[in-house]
Amino acid sequence: MLWRVRATLPDRPGALAVLATECGASEVNILGFQVFPGVDMVTDELVLDTPSGWNADDVAALVERSSGHTVSVVPCTEAALTDQPTRYVQAAAGVLAAPASFPDVLARLFDAEAEPSSGHHELDVLDVTVASVLVQVRRTAPFTATEHARAAALAGLVDDVLARAAASATSPPVTGAVPEFVVDGAGVTAVVEGTVVGTAAVRPALDEPDACVLTLSVDPGWRRQGIGSRLLSEAVRMAAAREAAELVLTTRADNQAVLPMVLAAGLRGRIRMSGDRLTVRIPLAALHR
Repeated sequence: MLWRVRATLPDRPGALAVLATECGASEVNILGFQVFPGVDMVTDELVLDTPSGWNADDVAALVERSSGHTVSVVPCTEAALTDQPTRYVQAAAGVLAAPASFPDVLARLFDAEAEPSSGHHELDVLDVTVASVLVQVRRTAPFTATEHARAAALAGLVDDVLARAAASATSPPVTGAVPEFVVDGAGVTAVVEGTVVGTAAVRPALDEPDACVLTLSVDPGWRRQGIGSRLLSEAVRMAAAREAAELVLTTRADNQAVLPMVLAAGLRGRIRMSGDRLTVRIPLAALHR
């Protein structure tokens, strides 16, 4: 059976030799190995192939006998043997193709969860910010400084893609017509020469008394013109006027317009992906002040 193991080993000559010797004596094969260097200690990740009948406790005991501590053991498949540089290139290609998929791509890259299951309380959290949107992934094994740096670099790539998309989104319409934004009660409408090209509506959330839910749409022929960002900004003001704590926008996970829209509106928020749904939560406390 294959296991993915994380452990902190003493940063001294021969530490890995002790672990390799212990594995050999126990008929455990080391199939994969990755090092995350630190100042005084080194975190190692191994893919181990154990004899039949072994469980996670047996694997952890083997590593601890080799002076390892902070040991994390989870079962894995042969996918864990994929070349690490290849995984990062594939991750970069994935977020370039669909920036909104960043939370899921990040979670897969670091064997973490973008949306933790209920009952998980002792999970380490990795935070990165993309276009002023907070993205969090969680897992049992602590994230290393190297992984934090890699996540930040990947987030920087997404930021660059979104910034370019936002810049193009502010281009004037080909027709030269300028939308008029009409605020009416709980909604705002974008109108061009008498034709409605975008709408946004704000309503109280049914299951969250302190939140408002946003429904927003822009006619396909008028997208990437900054209309969505203006509608979003107006909706935020309406929700803030209602003393709501958050404005919640839910859309398809493959909707690539969401993050550029939030970026262009100059807003901060938190993003979550669960299945085929993407949710952006925009806090409104600052606007109340």
